[in-house]
Amino acid sequence: MIPPLIVETALELGISLIAITDHNSSANIRSVQKAAENTSLVVLPGMELQTREDIHSLCLFDTLEQIEALQKIVDATLPKIQNQPDHFGEQFVVDETGDFIRTESKLLITSSSLSLDQAFKIVQDLNGLFIPAHINRKTFGLIESLGFIPPDIPFPAVEISRHMTVKQATSQFPSIGKIPVIQNGDVHRLNEFLGTLYLIMENPTVSEIRLAFENANERSMEVRPVQ
Repeated sequence: MIPPLIVETALELGISLIAITDHNSSANIRSVQKAAENTSLVVLPGMELQTREDIHSLCLFDTLEQIEALQKIVDATLPKIQNQPDHFGEQFVVDETGDFIRTESKLLITSSSLSLDQAFKIVQDLNGLFIPAHINRKTFGLIESLGFIPPDIPFPAVEISRHMTVKQATSQFPSIGKIPVIQNGDVHRLNEFLGTLYLIMENPTVSEIRLAFENANERSMEVRPVQ
């Protein structure tokens, strides 16, 4: 997707906060942030990290320095396999206007050698948020991969896909327990924005998001039905 169109579409839908979470990659975050300059849209740096258990997890941060630190670790733990564009598609890096900068030669759709608990600790040590993504999906979802949510990893939240409600998730997956459940767009195309997660907080920061997940200090969270 082209950075200016990402920003334009989010604003048209009344969305004020997004995170760029490409698969095992952070190369296009800066471009989207630049495209959002002088607008009301806040763009957080992030990554959809695939652990060695084939689990997708959202890693959210406040700064580029944090995500770049994670990227170095992920780069060192991805298998040294070259991308084959004819089979897997191109992996473009673009500027804030969408113009081509380069292609990423390393295959990004593979799993890191980091385990789920290792990845969680790394993100936590970098003061980020680590959220298992689309836990209800049959591929790359936490529940399908492990069969349950590990009780010894204090996830700040878990994410469900657009194909399920929070009520359905908590009923179908009792191991969620009291973990906050969120729903995001998992946007790969411009028509996939959801805008179902509403956060009441003072600032669009990771620490404030955590408080909103916890409904603490007058911060709050609500997942509204998919329109």
